[in-house]
Amino acid sequence: MDMLELLPRLHLLRFPVGQAYLWRDGDELSLIDAGMIGSGRAIAEAITALGRSPGDVRRIVLTHFHEDHAGGAGEFAALSGAEVLAHHLDAPFVRGERPGPPPRFEDWELPVHAEVSRHLPGGEPERPRHVTPLSDGAVLGFGGGARVLHVPGHTDGSIALFIPDEGVLFTGDAVAASPVDGSVMPGVFNLDRAQLMESLHRLAALDAELACFGHGEPVLDGASAALRRAADGEPSTG
Repeated sequence: MDMLELLPRLHLLRFPVGQAYLWRDGDELSLIDAGMIGSGRAIAEAITALGRSPGDVRRIVLTHFHEDHAGGAGEFAALSGAEVLAHHLDAPFVRGERPGPPPRFEDWELPVHAEVSRHLPGGEPERPRHVTPLSDGAVLGFGGGARVLHVPGHTDGSIALFIPDEGVLFTGDAVAASPVDGSVMPGVFNLDRAQLMESLHRLAALDAELACFGHGEPVLDGASAALRRAADGEPSTG
């Protein structure tokens, strides 16, 4: 796992598939997504390398239930004591009560998904003992009040998080950056692409300066303009 400082209070944690983000408020940390199965200990080691303790993480906010984002949540929650939060529509899948619905793949996505799947570990994740359900409009206790935005399409319970005071947006997999040229694009492997595009337009209307995606390089300035171009189908390199 690689770790990269984006802001003095924000780090990106990059896994073989996908990425998570660590936000700092004084002595308190918040984790947005938790990587794939087996990532919990690597996250703990990264936090220790920053001179902090895993126990400083108060919450793990999951943008959706897919294993490359939620797979490490239970393991890291057990190590840190952090609260796990997810949208109420995705929370049953995070808890392992039943399997989540698979994406409705477009033809061109099938070989891409097959390649991605090669890099995901097998087995079942350690499940969180409790998942706090979230709904659209909730305000969380970090970043001066991080707003929860329900952005369905990738999954029914996908969320984004927006920190208005800092202009920082965490999109989950509603948006991505291309691994080829860094262009900002709608997320892939979706349940409902039309719904995803509606969600993308909602995110593009925010006054975001920095956008953190579930996959691909973040946009470090002018994020709203890049998101608007992606929502309108225009090429954008952020």
